[in-house]
Amino acid sequence: MLNEYGIKNAEIFHNLLPAELYEHAIKYEMGSIITSTGALSARSGEKTGRSPKDKRIVRHPESETFVNWGDVNIPISEEGFNANKQKAIDYFKNQPRLYVFDVFAGWEKSCQLKVRVICSRPYHALFVSNMFILPSKVELENFGQPDCIIYNAGAESANQDIPEVTSKTSICLNLEAKEIVILGTEYAGEMKKGIFSIMNYLMPQKNILSMHCSVTEGEQGDVSILLGLSGTGKTTLSADPKRKLIGDDEHCWSDQGIFNIEGGCYAKCDHLSMEKEPDIFQAIRFGSLLENVILDPKSRVADYNDLSITENTRASYKIDYIKNSKVPCVTSHANNIIFLTCDAFGVFPPVSLLTSEQALYYFMSGYTAKISGTEVGVKEPSATFSACFGAPFMVCPPQKYAELLDEKLKTFPKVKTWLINTGWTGGGYGSGERISLKYTRAILDSIHAGTLKDETFKNFEVFNLKIPVNVSNVPSEILDPRNTWKDKEAYDLSRKKIAQMFIENFKKIKGSSLIAQVGPQL
Repeated sequence: MLNEYGIKNAEIFHNLLPAELYEHAIKYEMGSIITSTGALSARSGEKTGRSPKDKRIVRHPESETFVNWGDVNIPISEEGFNANKQKAIDYFKNQPRLYVFDVFAGWEKSCQLKVRVICSRPYHALFVSNMFILPSKVELENFGQPDCIIYNAGAESANQDIPEVTSKTSICLNLEAKEIVILGTEYAGEMKKGIFSIMNYLMPQKNILSMHCSVTEGEQGDVSILLGLSGTGKTTLSADPKRKLIGDDEHCWSDQGIFNIEGGCYAKCDHLSMEKEPDIFQAIRFGSLLENVILDPKSRVADYNDLSITENTRASYKIDYIKNSKVPCVTSHANNIIFLTCDAFGVFPPVSLLTSEQALYYFMSGYTAKISGTEVGVKEPSATFSACFGAPFMVCPPQKYAELLDEKLKTFPKVKTWLINTGWTGGGYGSGERISLKYTRAILDSIHAGTLKDETFKNFEVFNLKIPVNVSNVPSEILDPRNTWKDKEAYDLSRKKIAQMFIENFKKIKGSSLIAQVGPQL
């Protein structure tokens, strides 16, 4: 089935079952082990996180006016892309076995992409089986030509003779051909984010808002969107036994409602425990994949506290491994939009209520901290601004996604928008402490119950945000972060420092002056 790509020598395995992929991984891959709970454990090699600085997009007359070119979306010529694609195909030609998966991206049929993934590692094939939407037997028989192809030749280095390629790692996207070439990295997450980037290009052209977020649905049908970068709590907080899980990471909001792009979840495992995150803990069973997790050599029990390989240990599992998941993964329009920020400076309050104008400001700003391990080279949290809470994957300018969000807020004026800090309090990273997950969950419970919006609020100075005086089951003294700092003057200086960073960042992204007025004021 790969003859049309010039690949004829390898034995092709098409849409294997998890059990078959386990057998291949144990037989052919060094280091693959079945864990005590039945999950497959695998290693990604040298790269244990994404490599955003190595992502390239083909500059083409058809798409170049839609792309937000710059440090995130770096151009490559079509000739350069084709040279890397040929490097991947030449690699495939020399492999004894190749794994092909035909899958879907997007639960909404009218927006669904048919995706073909070609890879040489059973571990990667299992990841694809978990993370994308598997076709039924009839759908697979009638799959036809794919809309999008991923050539994952991650064990082969990129062609560094290409002027635009600056390292042995290259993740190249061709938006016209809808092709993705992966070289020089075996980190599985590059595949899912590559497809997310394609969707972030296609969906806005259909007037559909694509979002880096998790989505949950309550018993009464109320819907919450939780936007945030990796490490801010999207997956953890969306695994809520009181709510149905629509998805943990990638969604689209159309005129019909919200749908998940993926068929699985990709959860961080650092310090995972049954007590703190029971739904995720129990989802790691047969069919699941553990990535770069240390196991006890005798019992094969995972040690989620051992981060000696990477702090970005991961678990991949099908979404229906979460008991309260909703399949098909579609729901109605949002009632609450929640921006998750991991504030490494300890400045932001645990929760703030935003106006619709402030919602656009903080959406475009995307303030958080990069968490160690998620990206190559990040060793400790550092403040960053990632537009739309997902700049590495957003192909269009942030203004485009903000316009689409603004349309939704105007169409659904009763939507409440919140900013939740899952980062530090009582001081910054190294001096303060991480806000308790227990308190963050209590805040979410109050939002979902509809009681928090009716609480008494006070003004949070400099940023002019509304913060509640009381939240059920949360100590009132932590709701104003200034109270948690011993040195109040140091807090005031940090708050002004962060405010200035916001102001400078908003100038860079060229946000409108009207929206800028609702940001921090010095």
